[in-house]
Order: sequence, then C-alpha cells, then structure tokens
Amino acid sequence: MSGSGRFVDGYLLYLLARASSVASAEFHQQVRAQGVSIAVWRVLASLKGTDQGLTVGELARSCLANQPAISKTVDKLVEQGLLERNADTDDRRRVWVRLTPAGEQRVDSLIARAMDHQTRLLDALGPKNADILKAALTQLIDRAP
Repeated sequence: MSGSGRFVDGYLLYLLARASSVASAEFHQQVRAQGVSIAVWRVLASLKGTDQGLTVGELARSCLANQPAISKTVDKLVEQGLLERNADTDDRRRVWVRLTPAGEQRVDSLIARAMDHQTRLLDALGPKNADILKAALTQLIDRAP
C-alpha cells in the first residue's frame, strides 16, 4: 500500500461494513418507526418464503445473531402470535419456527418498505452495477465456510 490514504479506505471488510451501515440506516429508522426492533425484522424477514420454517439455529445464522438471543426473540413473537413452533416429526429435539398468518401480514408490510428502499439504493448504482454488486456479494457469501 502506498503512503497516501487511510488503510481502511481500501480495505474490503471495512468497505462492506460501512456500506451495510450506510445502506441500512434509513431503512432501520423506518422499521423502528413501525414499532419493530431490527432483531424482530430480521427474524420475520428470514422466515418469509420458507414453507416449513427454520430451526432456531438456522434462524440465528440467517439473522447474524447468537442462538440464545434469537430464542428470546422467538419466544416474544410466539407470545404475540406472529410465529409458531412445530416439533420435527422425525426428530423431536428439532423444532421448526415459522410465520403465522398474522406474522405473514406483519412482515409483508415491512418487506414492501424494504423493497422500496432497495430500489432507491440500486437505482443510484444503475442496473448493470447493481447486478454486478449482487453477483459479487453472493459469490463472496457462497465461498464462506
């Protein structure tokens, strides 16, 4: 690296984290304005489009959170009627978590806002760059152990 500029200005991990922070800030504000925490948003969004649902472990990985924290969030959402738990028919130790109809309705309104926000972000890049960015990020994620 040459002597000009800060190291982090060209460091991939910093750029990814900073881009995520900048891109998420406005949307997270909208989510909180709806009375929903970011943890709840991530759980609901992660479950959207899953027929059987996810296990708590899978949900924790999808939400980028630890399992105990996700378990507490799931407990709260089950009490609110937004999620349900179902024991696996083959392995009683495995429990599936999925959206209830009320949970589907709640997350659908948030997803509509998320899609609007995403459209604004990607429009700023242009369609070609947006496709390149999505493909590059997906490739990076797929290479993870």
